[in-house]
Amino acid sequence: METLALTFDIIGKVIIAYTALAVHHRVWKEHKIDKMVFRIMRRERVIGILGMVLMVSAYLLHIYAKS
Repeated sequence: METLALTFDIIGKVIIAYTALAVHHRVWKEHKIDKMVFRIMRRERVIGILGMVLMVSAYLLHIYAKS
């Protein structure tokens, strides 16, 4: 049961992170923002991807530790 809860938790977090990154990517591609905002969004995108990698890594560590 705990594994199922962890699985749903990580799926929800990844979906939320992906949605935020997708919005940033769409605005970035349209180029209707100034250069400063463009730079900030690029940095946020990298941080968001790193966050997703860390969440998935933590999930895998939890599953590995339970086995």
